[in-house]
Amino acid sequence: MLPPPLLAALLLGSVQVSSAFQVSTNQEGLIVAALERGDLQDNVTAYAVQISGEPRLVLVPFINTSEPLLFNASFHGLCYTVGLLVNLGRSWSRPMKSVPVLTKPLPVRAAYISDYREAPETGVVFDIDPPVRTVFSRVNISYTEGLERRSMLYKDFYKGKTVFKHWLPGVCYRNITFQLISEATALQTALTSHSDVTHSPLHHRTVPFPPLNVSHKVLSLSRRAAAGGREVAAGRRSARRARDVPLMEEAETQPEEDVVFEEEEATPRVSFNAAQNVTESVAISNGSRLEEAEPQSYWLDPTEISPADKDEEFVNALVSEYEDSNEPGSAMAVPAEVPVLPTRLPPVLLELRWLPPRPPTSYDGFNVYIYRDGNSTEMATVDENTHEFFTELTEPGTYRIQVTTLSSSGDCEARESSADTGFTFYLSPSGELLEELRERPQGVSVRLLDSSTAAVSWAPSPQSHNGSLVSVVSTTCLKPSLSQRMENAYCSEENSTSDIISNLTPGAQYRVVVYHTNGPLTSPPSEPVIIDIEPTGVRELAVYPLGPTAVVLSWQRPYHVAFRKYILQTFFFNPVTLASEWTTYYEIAATASVIATVRVTDLLPAWYYNFRVSMVTWGDPPLTCCDSSTVSFVTAPEAPHISLVDYSQGVLVVRWTYGELFIDLSHSRMLHWQVEAVGKKGPQRRYSVDVTRNAMQASLPLPPGDIYNLTVTACTERSRNTSVPSIIKLEPAPPRLLLAVNATHSSITLLWSEDGVVDYYQVLCRPNWASKELKAGEPITSTAQVLTVSGLVPSSSYNCSVTSFSYSSASRPARITVTTAAKEMNPSMAAISALAVLSLLLISLLVLFLLVLRKKHLEMTRNCSAETFVNFASFERDGKLPYNWYASLLLLLLLQAVGLPL
Repeated sequence: MLPPPLLAALLLGSVQVSSAFQVSTNQEGLIVAALERGDLQDNVTAYAVQISGEPRLVLVPFINTSEPLLFNASFHGLCYTVGLLVNLGRSWSRPMKSVPVLTKPLPVRAAYISDYREAPETGVVFDIDPPVRTVFSRVNISYTEGLERRSMLYKDFYKGKTVFKHWLPGVCYRNITFQLISEATALQTALTSHSDVTHSPLHHRTVPFPPLNVSHKVLSLSRRAAAGGREVAAGRRSARRARDVPLMEEAETQPEEDVVFEEEEATPRVSFNAAQNVTESVAISNGSRLEEAEPQSYWLDPTEISPADKDEEFVNALVSEYEDSNEPGSAMAVPAEVPVLPTRLPPVLLELRWLPPRPPTSYDGFNVYIYRDGNSTEMATVDENTHEFFTELTEPGTYRIQVTTLSSSGDCEARESSADTGFTFYLSPSGELLEELRERPQGVSVRLLDSSTAAVSWAPSPQSHNGSLVSVVSTTCLKPSLSQRMENAYCSEENSTSDIISNLTPGAQYRVVVYHTNGPLTSPPSEPVIIDIEPTGVRELAVYPLGPTAVVLSWQRPYHVAFRKYILQTFFFNPVTLASEWTTYYEIAATASVIATVRVTDLLPAWYYNFRVSMVTWGDPPLTCCDSSTVSFVTAPEAPHISLVDYSQGVLVVRWTYGELFIDLSHSRMLHWQVEAVGKKGPQRRYSVDVTRNAMQASLPLPPGDIYNLTVTACTERSRNTSVPSIIKLEPAPPRLLLAVNATHSSITLLWSEDGVVDYYQVLCRPNWASKELKAGEPITSTAQVLTVSGLVPSSSYNCSVTSFSYSSASRPARITVTTAAKEMNPSMAAISALAVLSLLLISLLVLFLLVLRKKHLEMTRNCSAETFVNFASFERDGKLPYNWYASLLLLLLLQAVGLPL
């Protein structure tokens, strides 16, 4: 068996074939696989090739082993691997031999060449249109430069484009073609395949470099002619050397230049009115003049009368009268008016000189363009050895002179240099020359004098000029829509010769540029200065409450202001983050309306807020004004909710809730609670008490028996909010200090005091025991606090009750037990009856006393002797029995009869 390196060398030759199993590509790009005699085996029934490189493996059997197998690959320029398979029965074997093959890439369909914008003198952009499903690694770019054919390999193509920066300026590159190259490495051997070239060859000429050091000079011909004279002018004119260029108007006589030019190279001279270069050809050799006749001069002789003078002489000459001048209808009698001719520009000569472009520029000449007042008036072409140009200017105006390098040799299209090497000057009707200003104004600054006026200043210019121009344009005027536009000045660029800018709008942004002027010529613009004017801010900012959690903010803006939007910000203590900061609540687009309002919701009740409304401008960067437009406000508290009402012993206990269940009032602006009850009939209609904000209950003494409107009010320093009224009705209280006075045998007076509010009282007296003779009377109604109950039975005990009534509600009764007095008789009859009774009593007592004495005497008699004798007189005399005993006994009996206490 052969060594692997030798086997690889044999398999991957330049023609990509093996000694036995051969694989190659044909001219159409198809893969060709052929079997040799050594590949055939005796026990094999079929042969096939396995092709890898497609998205899927492809198996292609040999129909006839003596004929090659053709396969059209899907991709071009891609390396495929072709393996030989044999059929050993029911299945195919593994690849016995494998040969790599590189398909041929398809040719480029189209190609384009354009200038490289940053450097068109040396750079080009190659743009090719590669065929689809073609893989390539490099592009062979071939071209003809001069007489030599060159080529280069380029691989940095991105989306079919690449930039090449190494061509020579002004050179014509011909027959440019693009050939795709595909490269691959298999078995350490490099495979290369080239596409065909079928697109049309391209031609491209690079832009030449411009001429260097283009200078000009403007000379007055009339002054030099007057100073030198005609002879000097003729001598100097003969020393001039230039090319002969045929004139377009042979009959016209050109003004004569009286300037000496001693350059040895050809010098073209072109009149401003001529379409081509007008020159004279005079040979000079060592300062000696040739003997042949001098060509006809196209310069005017200063001593010769000009055609215009001849015309004026003809006009001023005497006119002979016609023979019929006196006939009627003749106009010869009318004096002829002298025509007013326009002032003619004194003849001036423009001299142009330049240097060749920097090498290695390929060029064939130069083009000179002359524009007056923006219109092309003259174009001349000189050869590559001519570096000066002369022409006569006969019309005043602003002239623009441009000198370009021309490259036209070869098959490519002629190209001119694109760099700006021109200059501009102004020629006044009087012949005054004003040069172009090339230096831009420096040190431009703008200082605001007030919100609508600014002053512009700049540094002195090294170039002489006769004026300055201030250009102002608003950069914010056109940004808003027409309905929102608030600016009406400087919406378009406005120029002014004053250094004071007025009618500025606060809040707008302006771009200020300064130009130096020299007649109608202007210098390059200065660096723009952007001025931003702060807006004025809002005024009359006010807050109108809508409730505990919502307010309405209203403000006004000045009429003369420009801005983009309002920004509404709030400042408050956030109970969640425990911090206070300004936060943006809402942004409102600016409108033409002077008054603006906005509704702010989701506020905390009884909370301190700061509101700020700022204006934001359209400028870049935007300005914001003003932080002073603020207003503070304490929101109204929420209405509390009465949750419990209890009345006991003359005191009303009230409890309530506020807001959320676990609300923290430590940072709230709540000052206190006010509990208030308003009665309907009481002598003091209103009762109130103040409670600190941390307490949620209060005790309020209220008189009973009335209907009250109970409210709880949350109070802040600016506002308050009251709960839903709670209607409570208190039961009347029983009378106090009930007394019975002036009791008689048939009536009694009751006296009591009032407690609370009472509409009327009801008094009822009932006897203490049940009797048919004693019955309860009807209840007595009274509005007073004193009542006499009559119709009672003498010497009877009664249970009297007094009940208070208020709003048809009865109180608990107040009770008292009273007794009536005995029935009294007539005084005279009573006295007689008393005396009679007294007499009877006295007699009874006397008899009783006598009987006692008698009994006493009998007892003493039995106990003593018979002789003993009781002598009452002796008792009295001895002091044993008072002498007035009978008088005292009588008095005692009398008092008992009268009924007086002892």
